[in-house]
Amino acid sequence: MPIGATHHRLDETPSTNDVARGLAQEGAEHGTVVSTARQTAGKGRQGRDWAGADGAIAVSVVVREPVDRLLPLRAGLAVARLAGPAARVKWPNDVLVDGRKVAGVLVEAEGSAAIVGIGVNVAVELADLPDDVAARAATLGLKAADVDAAQDRLLELLEETLALTAPEVVAALAARDALVGKPVRWAGGDGIAAGMAEDGSLRVQTAAGAELLLDGGEIHLL
Repeated sequence: MPIGATHHRLDETPSTNDVARGLAQEGAEHGTVVSTARQTAGKGRQGRDWAGADGAIAVSVVVREPVDRLLPLRAGLAVARLAGPAARVKWPNDVLVDGRKVAGVLVEAEGSAAIVGIGVNVAVELADLPDDVAARAATLGLKAADVDAAQDRLLELLEETLALTAPEVVAALAARDALVGKPVRWAGGDGIAAGMAEDGSLRVQTAAGAELLLDGGEIHLL
């Protein structure tokens, strides 16, 4: 079933991920899409809120194949391709333009499926965002009339990235890695980001010369 063959378009909803999860529980097929013009209680990673705004893509997709550790990165790669050559993927789930966040990805497990939630600032007026969000946010700078076309293209790109092998995903991300070669900090320490492993883990070099593989958590640029 191609992504978007079944597409639930909502004028407004608290969370597209919650709606998609309910559909997955009812047996929704792979590629079922939920999108909304306005999301009032969107979610980010680590329990954070995702600030909804006019002019943004807010979409969730039921994915049944492949449900692998690379899924957040596959989605991030699709968004980066939408955003253009300058877009970079910040492991594990953010997409940056000029060092500022233009999109976020939230993948949640639901039985044998996964719900891939994506938010992209397509035509968002940054002044309309909360001050703390606007200070680190980016937008694609398109017009409100372009949001639907951008969303359709995003779903096409997601279908393409889901079909890639793991080595293909990692190779494509290597050219868009926002962290490689830069000092980073995580809950257990700090070091230099050294690229992504084939399983989607982040490789880091510590000051002592050891290489670690991080498979989750928050990473902060120093």
